[in-house]
Amino acid sequence: MPLPQPDDLTSLVLRTDFGDDRAWDAVRAAVDAADEYPHATYVSELRYAGVEVQTLLDEETAADEDSQIGDVFLADATTMNDPDHPLLAVDLSDEPGRNFRVPARWFPDISANLSIANMDFAEFADAADGSGTFHGFDEG
Repeated sequence: MPLPQPDDLTSLVLRTDFGDDRAWDAVRAAVDAADEYPHATYVSELRYAGVEVQTLLDEETAADEDSQIGDVFLADATTMNDPDHPLLAVDLSDEPGRNFRVPARWFPDISANLSIANMDFAEFADAADGSGTFHGFDEG
């Protein structure tokens, strides 16, 4: 079954942890508060509970080309429990499985640039710090 399609000019945020509905609400509120425009298509379906990245890669590979989405952001246990709500960004096309964390406040920048193909997933992944978390680009 192909992954759900995000709304136009948004990225798919897929809930994989279902232990706390209030935490899910807080994640969505944090992502939505990070910018005045919507950047996320939220999917909360129990079939994705605890889903492994490899399973998502397999689903994406099996989908026809018009249904493939290229990347996905997972709201997993780490996302739910960390006050910065760092989503797990996963590349599904260029370097399948490559991933990094992105705190909710940086999500709109990444989503906007990926959805219009202004930047590639790798550019953000390459800018992640030693912990594998993207905190913006160093303007230094």
